[in-house]
Amino acid sequence: MNKTTTHEEQLGFLKKIEGQVRGVQKMIEEKRYCVDIITQVHSIIGALHRVEEEIFRKHINSCVVGALKGKSELEKEKKITEVVELMSRFRKVA
Repeated sequence: MNKTTTHEEQLGFLKKIEGQVRGVQKMIEEKRYCVDIITQVHSIIGALHRVEEEIFRKHINSCVVGALKGKSELEKEKKITEVVELMSRFRKVA
C-alpha cells in the first residue's frame, strides 16, 4: 500500500523560484522601487502555490485514492484524517 509518489518534476519549478528569490534579493540590494519588489514577491508566492497544488493533487490521486481503494479501514481513516488536518492548516495560513 505504501506506493511512493515522486515530485521530481517540481524541482525545475522550485529552481526557477529559487532564481526569482535571488532576483528579489538583488532588487533589494539595488534599492529598487518597492512596487517592483512587491510584484516579484507576489509572483514567487503564486509559483509556490502552484507547486503546492500539484503536490497535493498527486497526493490525493495516488496516496489517498490508493488507501481508499485498499482493504485496511485503518489506512482509509488515517488518510481521511490527514487530508482534513491538512486542509485545516491551509485555512489558518491563508
